[in-house]
Amino acid sequence: MTLEQVKDKIIKYGNIVDAKNFSPGTSGNISMRYDDKIVITASNSSNGSLTYDDLILIDFNGDVVYGDKKPSSEKFLHIEFYKQRPDINAIIHVHPIALSSFAAARKSLEEPIMAENVFYFGKIPLADYALSSTMQLVNNVAKYFDNYNAILMANHGFIVGEETIEQAYLKLELAEAYAQTVLNSYILGGPVPLSEQEVKQIEELRNN
Repeated sequence: MTLEQVKDKIIKYGNIVDAKNFSPGTSGNISMRYDDKIVITASNSSNGSLTYDDLILIDFNGDVVYGDKKPSSEKFLHIEFYKQRPDINAIIHVHPIALSSFAAARKSLEEPIMAENVFYFGKIPLADYALSSTMQLVNNVAKYFDNYNAILMANHGFIVGEETIEQAYLKLELAEAYAQTVLNSYILGGPVPLSEQEVKQIEELRNN
């Protein structure tokens, strides 16, 4: 893709996550790999009203290659994800209400409650709390990058990376729906986890 096509993709999915109320206000950030560099949303930009000027080209040291605005303060979180995972080409970090509720309660989504969650995620772990935009946050979340594409961050939000931005967004939507389902299940007496045998069957289906 050309740089303009990459920016168009980010603008498109920025509009979608905003319309879904996944990134209220100026919260959240989106990026895509572009050759040996990264296109990332600017600091204090709103995902629902992005323009080309809000999309900053940076290198893997976090330095601005092209753009007049300051890149997202979470740029090093994105950089580390890309460094560890050559298969990841797009990252979405947002604060959807249901997923953020689990993050605020410091609860992971690792129990096998729904078949879809086991199939698509296996588990969604919870990274320990650290102040936003710090290297400690990067270090806490990076522990999970090897084995997970989707991670909750304590008292913060949610990050997901995938091969394409389309896939990253779909995983975000699935994860948010799953978190809401688990929350709703507590109204009815609490979720009933799948058995080990049922989980094994789902994993075998996924691996076939």
